[in-house]
Amino acid sequence: QVHLVESGGGWVQTGGSLRLSCTVSGLVFGNYAMGWHRQAPGNERELVASINTGTRSYYADSVKGRFTISRDKTTNTLYLQMNSLQPDDTAVYTCAASRRSQYGPYHYWGQGTQVTVSS
Repeated sequence: QVHLVESGGGWVQTGGSLRLSCTVSGLVFGNYAMGWHRQAPGNERELVASINTGTRSYYADSVKGRFTISRDKTTNTLYLQMNSLQPDDTAVYTCAASRRSQYGPYHYWGQGTQVTVSS
């Protein structure tokens, strides 16, 4: 059974940083592209960062230069380092795995972790 479990969310002041983690089990981690999505109340879910089975990364324009995605194949863990956080970054962040492409579709999803940014 496939499990994706996020951690690291919470409350942070504007300008602060958080690092999200996603621990993956039940699949061959190195064979899957991985992505971080987010959804704020009233908004569509959006892909904010993804990484292919190697090291090629993608970032949405809204987070480029502030967020960094990485993966550790020795521990089956996906990370999202988030710096210079703004209130617009407030959302539920969810990691996901794709058999096909870092741009989707995504086949397995975690439960999500809440990130709240305020002054």
